[in-house]
Amino acid sequence: MKREFSSYELEILWNRLLAIAEEQAQVLMRTAFSTIVREAGDLSAAIFDASGRMVAQARTGTPGHINTMALGMRHFLEAFPLETLKPGDALLSNDPYKLAGQLNDMSLVTPVFRGDKVVALFASCCHMVDIGGIGLTADGREMFEEGLLVPFCKFRVGGEPNSDVYNFIAGNVRTPHEVIGDLEAQVAAGEVGATRLLGLLQEFQLSHIEGLSDEIISRSETAMRKAIRDFPSGEFRNVAVNDGMEKPLTLAVCVSRKDDELLIDFDGTDPSVERGINVPLAYTTAYATYAVKCVVGPDVPNNHGSFVPIHVQAPLGSLLNPARPAPTAARHILGHYLPSVIYPALAKALPGCVPADSAAGLWVTQVSGKRGTGEPFSFAFFSVGGMGARHNKDGLSTTSFPSGIQNVSTEIIESVSPVLFRKRELRPDSGGAGRYRGGLGQTIQFEVTAAGSVTLSAMYDRINDAPRGTEAGRNGAGGQVVGESGRHLMPKGRSVLQAGERVHLELPGGGGFGNPAERDAAALAADIELGFVTREAASRDYGAVYANLKDRQ
Repeated sequence: MKREFSSYELEILWNRLLAIAEEQAQVLMRTAFSTIVREAGDLSAAIFDASGRMVAQARTGTPGHINTMALGMRHFLEAFPLETLKPGDALLSNDPYKLAGQLNDMSLVTPVFRGDKVVALFASCCHMVDIGGIGLTADGREMFEEGLLVPFCKFRVGGEPNSDVYNFIAGNVRTPHEVIGDLEAQVAAGEVGATRLLGLLQEFQLSHIEGLSDEIISRSETAMRKAIRDFPSGEFRNVAVNDGMEKPLTLAVCVSRKDDELLIDFDGTDPSVERGINVPLAYTTAYATYAVKCVVGPDVPNNHGSFVPIHVQAPLGSLLNPARPAPTAARHILGHYLPSVIYPALAKALPGCVPADSAAGLWVTQVSGKRGTGEPFSFAFFSVGGMGARHNKDGLSTTSFPSGIQNVSTEIIESVSPVLFRKRELRPDSGGAGRYRGGLGQTIQFEVTAAGSVTLSAMYDRINDAPRGTEAGRNGAGGQVVGESGRHLMPKGRSVLQAGERVHLELPGGGGFGNPAERDAAALAADIELGFVTREAASRDYGAVYANLKDRQ
């Protein structure tokens, strides 16, 4: 007989599930070997019911990981039906076309047994610092160049390591200690989650979570459909032109509502390219869904139910739905750019409610070479620009949207890699002017302290295509990348750096919202005082507001 839950009981159980998922994520971060997971939080963690539906997720994590994992669980269960699993099993894969979109992202699934029956599943996804191949770069011509593909397999069998899989992975990566260490951290996180969930079932006298998940997912779907019904009817379109690599790339979108469902259609987007910036459809869906949900249903819990009324499609063979084996290692560049494509369309439907354009993509810097001992190293760090201004607030500075990944502290990077920072500060005048100012980017200057030459793999965007303002707000500043003595460096791709050579980065700022002439004088004065806006830019961009400010001084 189906268990009925009172409102207060459901609230308690829901918050307990969230706490368990968050503990799973925290265990993963605290036991991870790489700074990418431990410090930047490039991961996801979630609880699934035995049907493979995502029920609850940790607050920590990226939409690209969590939403692709929600879509990808069915592939694990197709490869390993529940009846074939045993206690202590852990499943693993990094198939970019079925999971998180690039080979560096490993998804691991832990089934939860009560007796001889699977009652739930825990899953996590982590970015591995290395996966072999040519390294983390957009240079690849096809997926096979980008590293090791791990098919759906058992990483643990009955609680014991699957030595063949362990050895195969370790033998194909440059940093086996870190990669295997992070995978073991994923195993540990899943086991902690399973222990906590079994305790919850015992405490509340539940034999499984199916009835609870039905209630949670049903309520989320109902809430999302209600939010969608408030969205205007019609077709709302936008076309954006991204920096691309050899040439700019066009991405098109049409957002439309039918009854209580939304369709996000990327028809008109350019064909895929022979570079690793193509975005598999699962990753496209993950960020498109997230972007729309932030505007249309921000308060609806992110689980299977909230995904059901949102449909995403893109032409097969396009940038946003490439055909295997198109390269995808840097899929985050265009994946994180999708809000910049979608939000101008949403702004036509919901004027005054949609934020201005953000810097979007992470600036990923990967440095690879050999230490003085001859030991190979490969280290990546993330940097972020500014967010677009909102209809009632300035944009957040150096804040990662839409990924949510954190900047890694300078001290941490310097302690674990041959990278020395000479400068890392907010970039004045980078936030677009407006009634509300865009968030600031940052200025970074670093040098490589390794004994010999190293390879710099850069994944930088929004250099030519600066973040756009909205509602008469001005554009944010575009990005810049300059090598020693002004030498040109590839913003996407690999360059060789000599020992001691410095690299100078200027990260983009977010777009402004509203007419700069309507900027609050006190807010402008504070910006000048804090060094966010120079007096020259204030005079140029804010005109009479600045003039009146000077007169009062």
